[in-house]
Amino acid sequence: MLLGCRLLLPAQITALETHYEKSGFRETPRHDKTIRYCKQLSQASSWIHYTSIGTSPQGREIPLLIVDKQGRFDPAAVHQSRNAVVLIQACIHPGEPDGKDAGLMLVRDMAVTRQLESLLDNVTILFLPILNVDGHERFGPFNRINQNGPAEMGWRTNAQNLNLNRDYVKAESPEIRFWLQLFNEWLPDFFIDCHVTNGADYQYVVTYSMETGGNMDQGLTSWQSGEFLPALESRMLASGYPVIPYVAFRDWHDPRSGLQTWASPAMFSTGYLAVQNRPGLLIETHMLKDYKTRVSATYEMLKHSIELVNADYRKLTDLVRKADEICMADLSGKSFVVRYDLSETDSTMIDFLGFDYTVEKSELSGGDWFRYTDQPAVMQIPLFNKLKPASSVILPEAYLIPPEWTEATRILRQHGIRTFTLRQESRIKSATCRFKDVQFRNTPFEGRMTVTFQCDTLTEECTYPAGTVVVETRQRAARLIAALLEPGSPSSLVYWGYFNAVFEQKEYAESYVMEKLAREMAARDPALLAEFQKKKETDAGFAKSPRNILNWFYARSPWWDDRKDIYPVGKLYDRKIVDKLKQ
Repeated sequence: MLLGCRLLLPAQITALETHYEKSGFRETPRHDKTIRYCKQLSQASSWIHYTSIGTSPQGREIPLLIVDKQGRFDPAAVHQSRNAVVLIQACIHPGEPDGKDAGLMLVRDMAVTRQLESLLDNVTILFLPILNVDGHERFGPFNRINQNGPAEMGWRTNAQNLNLNRDYVKAESPEIRFWLQLFNEWLPDFFIDCHVTNGADYQYVVTYSMETGGNMDQGLTSWQSGEFLPALESRMLASGYPVIPYVAFRDWHDPRSGLQTWASPAMFSTGYLAVQNRPGLLIETHMLKDYKTRVSATYEMLKHSIELVNADYRKLTDLVRKADEICMADLSGKSFVVRYDLSETDSTMIDFLGFDYTVEKSELSGGDWFRYTDQPAVMQIPLFNKLKPASSVILPEAYLIPPEWTEATRILRQHGIRTFTLRQESRIKSATCRFKDVQFRNTPFEGRMTVTFQCDTLTEECTYPAGTVVVETRQRAARLIAALLEPGSPSSLVYWGYFNAVFEQKEYAESYVMEKLAREMAARDPALLAEFQKKKETDAGFAKSPRNILNWFYARSPWWDDRKDIYPVGKLYDRKIVDKLKQ
């Protein structure tokens, strides 16, 4: 027998209209009203449980609704039931609140009015109506210049001015740390992230993105591209909302230049879910459509997604479990792609539902001014969506992180990654990376000075002290471990600047010492002298800088710091040595 069957009177149902509905579909509620409504839903149905995943830096609750038809609100009980767990989040960018208002109505219609109760037959819902609660309360009418409603909305970043949808790997924001705790407790099988897009004008109310380019488990990739997405597109079309993959033009604002996709790095929500072996659906409504139209489209997108997961829950959960098992047993020692690039030559012609437009040269800015009309147009344009491996590694049996790199270890553990520590100092032959062609970003990105580089492999015997953290790759989060610790990963901890100190020169030679030593080095080594002459001929800036010239010779002397530009994290490929270190 179903639990908590409550008969609601018409007046009670009317009282559970959302603020959005009561406002004539023009407003989205503030944080306090959202919390109040969530608690009303919980009180109205024993299928709904209200809780909070944590408190923001400014002291606000981050609300969570757990929806289960049997009243199971514990992750262990839900997983034992074999239900598929679907995590839906809204307002990671609070200026884009469509998912909050659509989700609150959908939860009500599933678990209170019971109009859509069948969606919960085999699915348990986790719904975060506002993830970025502090940004949400930076409320006003002028927070989204490109967007048509609601009347007022929140701000894109959190109180620390961090974009939470760039923080999934480094996990610096309290909000994402709380999110990671939720994720690790529940390990949801499917994820939906609700947004509103900027860009050009076109007819589509809603677009989407999923990681189907090959950057996740093949079984899950095939299910998404071959089963879930075709069915979702069909159902959305029947509901009056034709959809298309996320609109990103090859030349920004210019639809006729063609569309392109990419593999999302793990810093983004859907990229993070990909390395966690979970399908992630990005919903992007179109900012120029009115708020009611956008929320209605989001509602349909959420409803149909849950319908499909509910109908295919066993296959989905089996594929997720199999992907986890492959990571635990079958990735180490094999080639693993850490970065994908988009093929610039392989495309497919598609029909794009746009609007006619003209391009004029602006006398004000000097740039191109795209002026859209209200005349619909079906354009034949190329879609570039074929990804190709750009950087691969052989995944080691383990990574070795010396104990002094505490921030890296903290981040790993924040993600629920299993580690152990060396009990005694050990001399170990391991591989690592020698960086070259190092380039730092000129301005901060998400509060950090990111870095790009090239790598040469270096194999050497190193002494690892007691307390060194050993990260085995034979675990469920193997793909995430590679995303964090492989320098070539586009979201790696090296990219984010957690190892920037290794790029710094800490000792310098005085000119009166190096003038004499450089001459002696050049006289002893004709090859060195030839290399120096070539450098001067090909690098005008170098040739004009006495300091750089003398430092060039210093870098080739025995006094140079031989640990500069060396990645301190080692890679261990021998399983027997890993097992011995655990003893």
